[in-house]
Amino acid sequence: MTHTTRIGVIGGSGVYELPGLEDVKEVTIQTPFGAPSDNYILGTIHGQRVAFLARHSRGHLINPSLVNYRANIWGFKSLGVEYLISMNACGSLKEEIAPGHIVIPDQLFDRTRLRPTSFFDDPGLVVHASVADPICPQLADVLYRAVEATGKPVHKGGDFVIIEGPRFSTKAESRVFRQLGFSIIGMTAIPEAFLAREAGMSYAIIAHVTDYDVWHESLEPVTVEMVIKTLLENAAAAQQATLNAIQLLKDAPPSPWADALKDAIITNRSKIPQDLEGKHQLLIGQYL
Repeated sequence: MTHTTRIGVIGGSGVYELPGLEDVKEVTIQTPFGAPSDNYILGTIHGQRVAFLARHSRGHLINPSLVNYRANIWGFKSLGVEYLISMNACGSLKEEIAPGHIVIPDQLFDRTRLRPTSFFDDPGLVVHASVADPICPQLADVLYRAVEATGKPVHKGGDFVIIEGPRFSTKAESRVFRQLGFSIIGMTAIPEAFLAREAGMSYAIIAHVTDYDVWHESLEPVTVEMVIKTLLENAAAAQQATLNAIQLLKDAPPSPWADALKDAIITNRSKIPQDLEGKHQLLIGQYL
């Protein structure tokens, strides 16, 4: 049994705990970017230490635009997490992806406007991380197999468009997103994926389809009640899929993105202010 917390899980709307954890303890973490959404719940599953965090806080207190994504990811990094599983509620933009289905997307499209998307926004330290493939294909494959084992309908691949929220789309927006070929739509995977890359983590998503957004003229427009009802119906399968994934990751090698920032620091090392070196030691200390 390992006592290293290599696996992290982010619970989205309707998922505020991870059942089956043993040897549970709750940890409060302070970060250079403020407080995370909630305390981290640490425990053991399948002989592995896991860290769980409720993205919107237990009780769903934080809207998508106000989540402190940088603090959340920093907290996972400080715990030693290498593989980060994200659960996200989403709407479907394709007829064949029905409410109740699960999607393991392989690409993201950013339509947010209000959120910091990088840890490195201070003058004096410039870092350009590569996010051409923001979803880790290795972890995505694990999640696909984990969901498949539950018997739940699951789709592998697809472009996930992330909007600002907290409002849902207009019909015009939804139609345009369909014309652009996006598969699903949600509010929280960005900037999580970008920050996880800067933190050297493998990040992938279990996206739970709650509705057809608002483009599907034969159905009622999406409401919060509809989203939560469908999501709660999926909760058992989602949680079981996560447990399956944790078991599949038992002998996983180090994160394939561990050195994501190795060649990403553009600033001359001798010019980086000492206060910024200290602030970002967790992320770039090994390269200075």
